[in-house]
Amino acid sequence: MDQLMGPVYAEAFKQKLKRQVDPTAPQGAGALPATPPLFDAAAQYVSNQGDYAFVAPGAGDQRGECPGLNALANHGYLPHNGYATIEQFYNATQTVFGMSPDLSLFLATYGAIADGTLTSWSIAGDPHVGIGGSHNNYEADSSPLRADLNQYGSNSRLVTEQFSTLYDLQPNASTANYNLDVLRTFRAQRFQESIDKNPYFTYLPFSGTAVTQAAHSFIYRFMANKSAEYPEGILNKDVLKSFMSIYGPEDNLTWVPGNERIPDNWYKRNPLDEYSIPYFITDIAYFTETALQINLPGCNKGTVNSYSIIDPALLTNGAYTAEQAAANPFCFAVEFALAELPLITGLSISELASLIGPLTSPLSGLNCTPIGSVNQSALTVCPGFSLYGGPTGTVANGAIQS
Repeated sequence: MDQLMGPVYAEAFKQKLKRQVDPTAPQGAGALPATPPLFDAAAQYVSNQGDYAFVAPGAGDQRGECPGLNALANHGYLPHNGYATIEQFYNATQTVFGMSPDLSLFLATYGAIADGTLTSWSIAGDPHVGIGGSHNNYEADSSPLRADLNQYGSNSRLVTEQFSTLYDLQPNASTANYNLDVLRTFRAQRFQESIDKNPYFTYLPFSGTAVTQAAHSFIYRFMANKSAEYPEGILNKDVLKSFMSIYGPEDNLTWVPGNERIPDNWYKRNPLDEYSIPYFITDIAYFTETALQINLPGCNKGTVNSYSIIDPALLTNGAYTAEQAAANPFCFAVEFALAELPLITGLSISELASLIGPLTSPLSGLNCTPIGSVNQSALTVCPGFSLYGGPTGTVANGAIQS
């Protein structure tokens, strides 16, 4: 493991030197942007009134693992039933959160191809229907707040102990800000917790390096409330609870499934500063500074604390060494996902060609090395590996529940 991780430490140190800016920045010391655009209240206000008033989900409405998508459905920015087209996901995430076209199209298109009808998918659902059934191809272990599938037998349950761990990282309500610096500390804790408690913990290049990274960084990037005083955004306790569907007094906080809300008087990212894939790549580097293992795949081997890295060279038939994968995590993650799509979908490369433009166009200019095929035998050491799984599953022998 040390041999594989050595180059990661060196690269992380170089990135840290490059990124040292204002140590008091609300977004986290060293995190971008160093100078955000000025606050524009008219352009950044997000309505939760009228047509966009909160409506709790009813019978048959889908609510799943992503709190942001749940909130969009509860406020009518996505269809209330939780099923949406690529275009609807694109419009909603840009309108409410300030997600850029490249990232919103990438995420919506991948979900539709890998876990939906090729043009639409569910924010919950079973395998081949939506996120809920996408374990290890989209949804993954070591989520910020949701359960590891084979630790709890569910990937949709919010584990209140995990919420409390994050919540308690900012004990002073008057100054609380769950920024990227806080979240990268929490990400390292969650990664280790999965190693310590989930015998089937599996961490793959796309669902792990890309998606669980996004699940952590998106909390601040998309939920922080912007203002003239803090154009970067402040994510305080009340806003965090609102987006995470946590209700009740401080001494009795309770998760109400599927009731995520857009807070009152809430302002999104400035349209001049939409969150794009290049932005996301810088956040991966920022998180790597304190959680170096997040750029390489690995798994527990049927018992807790049996985690080891899967050599990328073995996994990719030589396309990526460990050093190359760690230095280019976005390339590694996306090329892995593209190589797995024929196996995941049952479609040929030629059949996929007309669908995957939004997945391949962000790679332009990054000089990513394609992965011709994935060595599936490299994953046989991982009892938790699957192409699909969830929203329920078996609890692994030896799993420790908080």
